Amino acid sequence: MKLRVDGLSVRFHLPGAEVHAVTDARFELREGRCLALVGESGCGKSVMAHALLGLLPGNATVTGHAWLDQDDALDPASEPAGGSLDLVAAPEKVLARQVRGRLVGLIPQSPAAHLTPVRTARAQLAETLRELGRTETPDLLARRAGLRPEDLDRYPHQLSGGMAQRVANALALAGDPPLIVADEPTTGLDRPLVDATMAELRRLCDEGRAVLVITHDLRAAERVADEIAVMYASRIVELSQAGPFFSGPLHPYARGLLDALPSRRFVPVPGRPPELTRLPDGCAFLPRCPLATAACEDQPLMNGKRVACHHA
Repeated sequence: MKLRVDGLSVRFHLPGAEVHAVTDARFELREGRCLALVGESGCGKSVMAHALLGLLPGNATVTGHAWLDQDDALDPASEPAGGSLDLVAAPEKVLARQVRGRLVGLIPQSPAAHLTPVRTARAQLAETLRELGRTETPDLLARRAGLRPEDLDRYPHQLSGGMAQRVANALALAGDPPLIVADEPTTGLDRPLVDATMAELRRLCDEGRAVLVITHDLRAAERVADEIAVMYASRIVELSQAGPFFSGPLHPYARGLLDALPSRRFVPVPGRPPELTRLPDGCAFLPRCPLATAACEDQPLMNGKRVACHHA
């Protein structure tokens, strides 16, 4: 399985304004690999995840492509030639019946808020398995996710943050999908639970799944990722292998993110990101960048490189 995102852009149309949420995103993710999409809140990371699954509201326009290459998992009546499905162009019927839960599993942000409050975890797992046509039992999924069977008889408000996270993991894995999208999976968790969640995602990679982790927690990303994609003001500005990134990122914004970590300089990136309704024509990081020159008034593009910066 391989995910190929090519020129993906998302715009939200509001009265009197247009939100540039994702702009010309390009990356690949293969089975057995984890890509961490990192950046400050509001840069478009979660919108990217929802665009891949067709979960955006009606005022969104999505362009570009997100090819899912899976030779033996798609219905030949619905797929293009070559065993590839374009998630952007796929109709809702295909996304609902073939993609969500079966090819792509979503671990949502704040799992407890996404669980039905008046039904037990067991009932929600059983319903998911039934809809996906799976024969496994909720107890088996619970054990795989690190839960005791008796934990499933609790309602969402009775679950701790760690338990809710494990239930979300079990729901995402119910259909045995080859691609997992984890949208801010560590939000609200203490550090031991963050580490446990990242270890579980790493285990899924080692089993052969592809994992896309969306996070602002660089320490968590370092634990699990094979590759890092840095997003700023709707654009991916650096793509790098994890090792070289954490030893020396190329983009000034990426360096600023690492310098803000308590384990490093603990110095925040100065200034604020631009509003996504008023993005400049040139480099969006220009007002905050210590390397800025007149050349930055022209938009730097990746163009086959690993970084979008005139001075990297």
